[in-house]
Amino acid sequence: MKVLVINAGSSSLKYQLLDTGNQEVLAKGLCERIGIDGKFTYKAPGKNTIDAVDVPMPTHSEAIQAVLNALVDQDNGVIASMKEIDAVGHRVVHGGETFANSVKIDEKVMAALEECIPLAPLHNPANITGIKACQAVMGPDVPQVAVFDTAFHQTMPPVAYTYALPYEYYEKDKVRRYGFHGTSHKYVAQRAAAMLGRPLEEVKLISCHLGNGSSVTAIDGGKSVDTSMGFTPLAGLPMGTRSGDLDAGILEYLMGKYSMDIREMLNVLNKKSGVLGVSGVSSDFRDLSKAGEEGNQRAALAVDMFNYGVKKYIGAYAAAMGGVDAIIFTAGVGENSPEQRMAIASGLEYMGVKMDAQANNTRGKETVISAADSRVKVLLIPTNEELMIALDTAALA
Repeated sequence: MKVLVINAGSSSLKYQLLDTGNQEVLAKGLCERIGIDGKFTYKAPGKNTIDAVDVPMPTHSEAIQAVLNALVDQDNGVIASMKEIDAVGHRVVHGGETFANSVKIDEKVMAALEECIPLAPLHNPANITGIKACQAVMGPDVPQVAVFDTAFHQTMPPVAYTYALPYEYYEKDKVRRYGFHGTSHKYVAQRAAAMLGRPLEEVKLISCHLGNGSSVTAIDGGKSVDTSMGFTPLAGLPMGTRSGDLDAGILEYLMGKYSMDIREMLNVLNKKSGVLGVSGVSSDFRDLSKAGEEGNQRAALAVDMFNYGVKKYIGAYAAAMGGVDAIIFTAGVGENSPEQRMAIASGLEYMGVKMDAQANNTRGKETVISAADSRVKVLLIPTNEELMIALDTAALA
């Protein structure tokens, strides 16, 4: 089955066309500056790359049409006609408590997505726009599927997702821990079980999705039972520019001292904090590692704080699950920083973790990076959210 995967932002649209039978990426690319001037990128194996060329995109509909035009192009396309696209899978950031699984989109689902907008006011409207654009351009006969970042975490028990606030805020306003990166955590958990040669239902996993945005998830028997992100993606670890967990009293203190309103404060927490805020150098861990090696103590501190935070979550989630069979590293930092993986895993020997320095000295490759006699296995698994969306879409369509 050929599935077109769409990840729509407010002024951008990422896409991939995948063949779910052999799990092959047929083409992928990006539409940028939608509603401004329009830039289009297209890449397909064995074809000419189109790199950020000007294509008018007043709305997402023109962006979708540009994608389809490229896919069926006589010289550069990878399919003969639009009819070869069997279904479209859409990444949707927030499904609230309504969606615990991916769903085929109909009028009821669209109405429910609209109701989730207050929970993700920046992302969900863009996702909805992408769905409507596909429906308009491709017609009613092509199945459309919504795959949610939050759905995987809907298996968390109340003890993990409930905040210690007046309970009415949960009952009336749905204030609770939701968690994100669910599609990534779900994918690497399935791959981990396969690598371990054990049924997913029988293993306890801790998945570390580490990048500019980072989250750690406890997965027991294939189900998320706790995760570090919260009501929003701001919670948990210190990230590229996000603060992660902090004392809420700090907000009142800083807002009062510097006459900031809540929007200014949230801008600080979301865009000026994390490892960027601590280091004063960059939100990119590669820059921080280089600066740390050159003697920049704040850059080194930022990396150490991040690694320390991941280590604490691993310990907490092992305790919550009553043990762990494997720890997974994935996403940009998790896949590409042997030094940070080693720093995080060091000191976990009491849990049964024993690293293999030579095996760990690799990047972006699915492999076991712990020692052969390590009781708890440590796995490097490149994430593939687009493939997970495509497989979910194919199953429903």
